[in-house]
Amino acid sequence: MEHVSFKVQGSEVDPYDVTFVKNGTSLTAKCTCRAGAARQYCKHRFSILDGVTTGIVSGNGGDVDRVKSWLAGTELETVLQELAGAEAQVELATKTLSAVKKKVARTMDS
Repeated sequence: MEHVSFKVQGSEVDPYDVTFVKNGTSLTAKCTCRAGAARQYCKHRFSILDGVTTGIVSGNGGDVDRVKSWLAGTELETVLQELAGAEAQVELATKTLSAVKKKVARTMDS
C-alpha cells in the first residue's frame, strides 16, 4: 500500500488535507474540505488528479505526477472516464438546446 498526502490551500484559513491511497488496483482519495468530508465532489482531489499543483502548500507538488500514475487500471479511472463522457453529452445537449432556442426565436420573428 502506498499513500501521498498534500496540504492544499482552499477557501478556509487552514489548508485542507488531501490524501490518496493506492492499494493494488484500488485508488481512494479523501479531503478534509466540507464537500470531501460529506463524500461529495471535491475540486481539490480532482485538481490533483488533473495534474494541477496550484494551491498545494505542503511542498510536495512533485508527488502529483506519482499520484496521477496510480490512476491507470483502477476503478476510479473507469468512473472518471464515465464522468467525462457524461460531461461531453451535457455539453452537446446544451449546444443543441441553444441552437433550437435560437431557431424557435427566428421562427417566431418571421
